[in-house]
Amino acid sequence: MVRPRPVGHTAATLDSHAVSTLPHEAAVIVGAGPIGLACAISARRHGVDPLVIDAGAIAESIVRYPVGMVFFTTPERLEIGEHPLVSAGGKPTREEALKYYRGVARTERLRVRTYTRLVGATRRDGRSELELGTRLGPARLSTDRVVLATGYFDHPNRLEVPGEDLPHVSHYFDEAHRSFGLDVVVIGGKNSAVEAALQLFRAGARVTLVYRGTQLPASVKYWLKPDFENRVKAGEIAARLGATVERITATAVAIRRSDGQPETIAADRVYALTGFHADTELFRRLAIAFDGVTARPQIDPQSLETSVPGIYVAGSVIAGNKISEIFIENGRFDGEKIFGDPAARLAAQAGYEAIHRPAGE
Repeated sequence: MVRPRPVGHTAATLDSHAVSTLPHEAAVIVGAGPIGLACAISARRHGVDPLVIDAGAIAESIVRYPVGMVFFTTPERLEIGEHPLVSAGGKPTREEALKYYRGVARTERLRVRTYTRLVGATRRDGRSELELGTRLGPARLSTDRVVLATGYFDHPNRLEVPGEDLPHVSHYFDEAHRSFGLDVVVIGGKNSAVEAALQLFRAGARVTLVYRGTQLPASVKYWLKPDFENRVKAGEIAARLGATVERITATAVAIRRSDGQPETIAADRVYALTGFHADTELFRRLAIAFDGVTARPQIDPQSLETSVPGIYVAGSVIAGNKISEIFIENGRFDGEKIFGDPAARLAAQAGYEAIHRPAGE
């Protein structure tokens, strides 16, 4: 178990500001995604009016999804606060979800401060003193409870190769239309990479998928895998399985093939869709104990309180590196564990256990 020492802003840096002089909140929820908003609704229904902050926009992780993306899950499993999510099709789109979560925040009159980042926190006299970064500069406030619902989408798994930070390289897939007539390399072999490769091909790009595995994972969605394999057999998409990326230039991606031979692939655009990970640096800054291998924070499973009194976690951040264990469908119950009474916690756990994702999702 990793027990990091606090870094960044310490109590000494705040000595000139007594807690009583700082703006005070009963609770601050860090993350205005679906789970953070669900936590805020739970808090209000249990008599606490929280402030919700996010380093980006409301539902920033969904903002980063590809334009027009359709969720794999059905609308009722994305609903929070018992507000119905209405979609034109059987499954909601990215745009419908964004509209929905904006609407819920407005209807519930949640206090949301976007483009506000948690920089550091210290615990003193039963309260947490928070250091925030805003577009207008640093800010401070104190709070009785902090809930981290930060997800993982801000922290892509980097390749750590030369050229990864070039402007035509992205760890997020945006819109296939932008790549019409271009040579595009997709790095990765899981659902996001395979789906991106198919969309890019159908938008008129010349696509090569590079994946370090010698075959696609079993978790690739059942309708994507045969589609992709048929496109490869037809010569419409090029695949380099068992290959590793060695460097990226302004015009190409250099790889080492499975047979050990080097190859240079033309690339006008590169999508490095290699997954994401938990923000353990935030745990270190807040002195939260976590497992050094799994990145799971040490928590009370009943209340989701961490090793630091007054700091709680919600959503996928609980699972550390196993980011697929907790998602909107089950993480939306976490607010009841944090703010609810014992009966509410039991009901939340029952709701959590009742949710199962289909195999391959």
